[in-house]
Amino acid sequence: MKQDSFWGNIFANRSNGQTETTQILKLVPLFSQMNMTELSEFNKIVHIRYFKVDEPIFWEGEPGVGMYIVKSGSVAVCKITAEKRKEELAILRHGDFFGELALIDEGPRTATCIAHENSEIIGLFRPDLMKLLERKPRLGNKFLFRLSILLGKRLVKLNKENKELRSQLENSQILL
Repeated sequence: MKQDSFWGNIFANRSNGQTETTQILKLVPLFSQMNMTELSEFNKIVHIRYFKVDEPIFWEGEPGVGMYIVKSGSVAVCKITAEKRKEELAILRHGDFFGELALIDEGPRTATCIAHENSEIIGLFRPDLMKLLERKPRLGNKFLFRLSILLGKRLVKLNKENKELRSQLENSQILL
């Protein structure tokens, strides 16, 4: 059926973009337990950014200002070697997120993130989250609680991997 431009929904494109962003937010564990009203509050404070292939999203060592979610495209998480080469640690795709520690800690970034291909990225920045905490403390606390659970799980996983690596290293030294 042909769309009549006079009678068509003039807000359709804007509404679809918000719905699409909301659907992406729902994929992220930090937002997965939120209802549509809560998600719409976050939808109001996130920012959409576009990056061209090989364009940096942030550099290792710079202060963290927020987290990012891959809406489309892909992002390479890299370490820059002493020889100024990129060592890829991971490739993040649709629905993957990174940089979330910057929401609570303004310390330096621990890796460089670069668009692996042309990408659309959702950004949630610390100042906007702080304003949300003032306006909607229950929602802000719900988000921060989910963030603390996620960071705790990642810490447990890293501790387990560290223990396994130490064990492997000790076993290899015994063999020498």
